[in-house]
Amino acid sequence: MHHQGQPRKVRSLFVSDVHLGCRYAQAEAFLAFLETQEPECLYLVGDFIDGWRLRKSWHWQPVYTRILRRLFELAERGTLLRYAPGNHDNFLRHFLLDFGFMEIQNEFIHQAIDGRRFLVLHGDQFDNVEQRAQWLSVLGSVGYDTLTWTNGLVNRVRKACGQRPWQFSSYAKTIVKRAVTFVSNFEEQLTKHAIDNQCQGVICGHVHTPMRTSRGGIAYFNTGDWVENGTALAEYTDGSWELIHPALSDDEVVAVPRIPRFVSAAVQDRDTSDERPSKISDESLAGAS
Repeated sequence: MHHQGQPRKVRSLFVSDVHLGCRYAQAEAFLAFLETQEPECLYLVGDFIDGWRLRKSWHWQPVYTRILRRLFELAERGTLLRYAPGNHDNFLRHFLLDFGFMEIQNEFIHQAIDGRRFLVLHGDQFDNVEQRAQWLSVLGSVGYDTLTWTNGLVNRVRKACGQRPWQFSSYAKTIVKRAVTFVSNFEEQLTKHAIDNQCQGVICGHVHTPMRTSRGGIAYFNTGDWVENGTALAEYTDGSWELIHPALSDDEVVAVPRIPRFVSAAVQDRDTSDERPSKISDESLAGAS
């Protein structure tokens, strides 16, 4: 158990949905975060590169190259890199190999320090909308870009009026993603897949909603994203788990009621699948164990 005053070391780090190639990706913030980390193992849990956007319009910035350079640097310093592609970078599923500096697989089994097995995958394989009507996902992606652009315009007006920005694009997408999750039984299918693989937990991305919950004793983590939330999942050497939110502080964004940007990621034995996650402060998040 972690005690205040004693620094914890990150053993394993999980990030997803960075969407390099999307003009709204928080690439600079992600690089700044990555430069502070040196985990034993780093999982890129899908949609790290946004192939959909890059095919439509090449939008590669110098910061993306710096991010890749940092990944190579971590690999050279001993970090094990593992990449589980998602729907936006599914072209990498044709290269399911161990390249030495990075291993690419559809899914991984992560052995936690406490002995539990966690299934790690992007999760799009269990999104019925994505699998049966990908055109709808592509259409939604275009609509989301428009909404994000409008959000930026509104926030510039709010700033000129002395008001804080409001991430209503995040709010709208959360509602849409929750609807998709409900239709496809996303979490339920993922936890069942974990059980089938004799795992005690599952770690995924895809729905861009950082989350910690439990279904029938199976721990469920969603790492969030680096378009609007800027979150990552960390496993520490003391056995604790935490969803961390380094990119934004609470005074930078006006939170929409009942739509949390992050929740505690301390694993609990009780089933919390029917509980609504609650927003907590950075202080209590940092002290979670």
